[in-house]
Amino acid sequence: MRLAWEWLDRQARSGNHAVMARLLLQASEEERLALARAVEAGIKGADPDLWWRSGTNPAPGYALAVIGTAPSAAKAATLLMRRELRARWRMIPVDRFLAIALARELDWLGDLGTRLSRRLPTRNNWNSGEWVFTTSVMRAGGVEPPVTEGIVHGWLLSLLRSYGDRGQKRPPLNERMRDDPYLDLLLPAVFEFDGFGADIAHSSWGEPDGPDAAHHFHSAVVSLVAEGRLERKEILAAVVDRLVRGDKPNALRPFVLLHDELAPTVDEIAGHALDYARMLAEGAGPVATLSQRALRTLDDAGRLDLETLLDAGATALLRREKTLVKAQISWLEKVARREPGRAGEVFETIAVAFGHPALDIQERALTLIGRQVPRLGPELLARLADAAQVLAGDLPARAAELFGGAAPVAGSTGVPSLPPPAEPAPMPPPIATAAELAEEVVALLHEQSGVRWERVLAALVTLHAADGRGALATALRPVMERYPGWFSESRWNSGSPFVCLATAIRMVIDAPRHDSTHQRLHSAVRVAWQEGRRGGVNSKLSDRPDGVLALRAAEVAVHLNGSMMPMLIATPTRVNGSLDPAVLLERLSRAEAEGWQPWPFDLEQALLRLPRTPVPAEVTAGAAALTSAAGRQFAQWLASGGLPDPVSEPFTQFGDRKANGSYTWDAPVPRRLAARLRPSRDGGLRLERQLLTLDPFKYPVYMPDDFKGAEEVLAMVLPHHREVAAAWALGEVASMADQDQKGTGRLLPLLADGTGPIGPAMVTTLAYTFGAKQEPDRAAAVDAFLTLAAAVGAPGAAGSGATFAGSVGAVLGDLCSDGTVKLSRVIPGLADAHRAGASVAVWELLTAALPELLAAKPRSLPDLLELATQVAVAIGARGEIPGLAAEAARPGSSRLAQETKRLRSLLTP
Repeated sequence: MRLAWEWLDRQARSGNHAVMARLLLQASEEERLALARAVEAGIKGADPDLWWRSGTNPAPGYALAVIGTAPSAAKAATLLMRRELRARWRMIPVDRFLAIALARELDWLGDLGTRLSRRLPTRNNWNSGEWVFTTSVMRAGGVEPPVTEGIVHGWLLSLLRSYGDRGQKRPPLNERMRDDPYLDLLLPAVFEFDGFGADIAHSSWGEPDGPDAAHHFHSAVVSLVAEGRLERKEILAAVVDRLVRGDKPNALRPFVLLHDELAPTVDEIAGHALDYARMLAEGAGPVATLSQRALRTLDDAGRLDLETLLDAGATALLRREKTLVKAQISWLEKVARREPGRAGEVFETIAVAFGHPALDIQERALTLIGRQVPRLGPELLARLADAAQVLAGDLPARAAELFGGAAPVAGSTGVPSLPPPAEPAPMPPPIATAAELAEEVVALLHEQSGVRWERVLAALVTLHAADGRGALATALRPVMERYPGWFSESRWNSGSPFVCLATAIRMVIDAPRHDSTHQRLHSAVRVAWQEGRRGGVNSKLSDRPDGVLALRAAEVAVHLNGSMMPMLIATPTRVNGSLDPAVLLERLSRAEAEGWQPWPFDLEQALLRLPRTPVPAEVTAGAAALTSAAGRQFAQWLASGGLPDPVSEPFTQFGDRKANGSYTWDAPVPRRLAARLRPSRDGGLRLERQLLTLDPFKYPVYMPDDFKGAEEVLAMVLPHHREVAAAWALGEVASMADQDQKGTGRLLPLLADGTGPIGPAMVTTLAYTFGAKQEPDRAAAVDAFLTLAAAVGAPGAAGSGATFAGSVGAVLGDLCSDGTVKLSRVIPGLADAHRAGASVAVWELLTAALPELLAAKPRSLPDLLELATQVAVAIGARGEIPGLAAEAARPGSSRLAQETKRLRSLLTP
């Protein structure tokens, strides 16, 4: 049979690899080369859906066709590295692939393997098929694999697999490594590339200890070192170098275990003394502990240079690992007794711990040095007194007694004050051209934001009225064609604002007469107008606040070609969604002069964005002079004071328990705080009732994500009623703390930039976000807290420091007392807020939270009490905290007892 692409294509789709291989082997080299262009064109022109259909995947057969006809390594590699084939290297029948290559006597097979090796993944690929295929090609071509990250990663993962492709148990790892032909070439690189330790750690999950410990990487390497297969000196040097360069803690763990199992001798430690000193100062916690232990062994043997110890020790005394720091202080005290001639240098090094953030560390260093004061000279005491200026809490007064000098005055520590809150930035200039609009639509698909949505909707209407369809169609049609998944309606996205936007764009481009999506949106807009409802029968739009955006986009789609509206009037003037009343007056005056009426929901959204502050008299007078229906509604809105605040009430959700007492998979949270909303009036705008009505579910929702990525959209619907947005998002915010979700914290600074009363929903969102698992979310809570604290007492601010920060503290005390929120996560953010100048607000929060926490005694309570002492000193606080006196009166020397007594003595001297 003569070779033909159509025949090879059919066999590839049918999975007849043996038949394909036999025909390619029987053909002459001239026939194979003559077919090369047809194979290339056929693979490049294959139907994209073909690669994903079940049972018709042609990739393995196409790979045989490539190796059977390609004229060069470059051509073969180009085809094999196409995305569709590249993802299926593991499926290629390697034996047939190599049989064809060897039959052709290809002198470029090794070059092909080297080219393919450059595309091996460097992360997250636990299937060894790609490594097997690539190295088989290189081995058949007589070349060694290059020492690249992808090659080393593939080799390591293939080596670490405890089970074969058919599920059979493989020999212990030390035997696999001993027999591996690439061990000497590639093992050193495992220590060089970052992140490989995480793969090693992952491979040990579920592996037994004891007799099968050879399956662990560190045990296998030590075993090969013991038998002489690996050189001990080289392995130890590689381990130390890896630990010195650092990595993520999980990625360093296997190398820490390997170091411990190698158990370096004193001579070996001495050879790397400077490396250990650097690890002590800069390494991750386990690495620093390891290095401290090694250096102490060296010091006990009398072989550690004192300068090296003092230099490394000074930096180590500021580390966050308190156990390590305490051990370092004790070690230095021992050195001072051993080296009396240099004790002054040692005590000055210990004084570095005065700058540690923890009061108990500062106190330990001060107490140790204080015992030596009678034996210290005046110059050294003067230097120690200078170093003591960084002490916090009640320690500066004790340092003044020890070293001489005046005791500091309470409340004079120089904590910065908060600057007044900045006004939200103005909106960016409007989109001016169709090409710019197309760019913003693409950007919107990649990163949704409220500001971008507003600019896109406004530009679509304005440019359509000004330029007509021509320029818009030319610019937007390629976008629609390039991103069909975003703009095509399906059962999953029918209420999405992107589908509504796509329909509006299609109205601009094609103006179809019979568009089913357009008809459904027309029905949804009619239902929203007649019944004030989104969602339910005849409306797939979301009934949440983000559904207002979809409704407005649907309104554009429905009315765009029916009325040549020159502009949207709800486009905000500030990035937080606020709309200047004077600007809205100007827009409505233009509408009246030109004889057009704004669309209904565009007008309602505009009214909901007006600020709560008193409107200038000239704006009120101008609104009263308007005669159009929209103008009269605007004037009436201003005269009535705008949207009344809804009723916001706390609501507690409890997890759904099964018969055995455990929680169901979809409600695994024992308790979650939520909020219920009710409008304070009947009637008003059609958007009001659904926006201001919220009944939380009885049980906590599992991993809620209604507003994921749309936090700015939510905040901009009601920028001056932040309590509403906080109530709707509260479940999602809470999940950052009780289910370790992430990302929603970005909502908090947006709400802080708005206005309106700070009710139970707002304070609870702050409390939960302070306890979020992810640090960026906790940082967002600090930003919001600082903004709100700075706004207290400003013109138009609602509430006071007590009602705001104290309410947050009361919720935190409740949530942290039973572990619903982890107190250890909350403390760093409060400390940051204190250092940033919100000390008064932080104190209000702490005094509200401490009574319940003192009763419950969560694990991190001593750290919170320490922070309270620092804040109290900074602001000169005095008075009683309920429960503090009783706790301070308890006997004992635990850290809780120490911090309780310290705070009590400070507040009631």
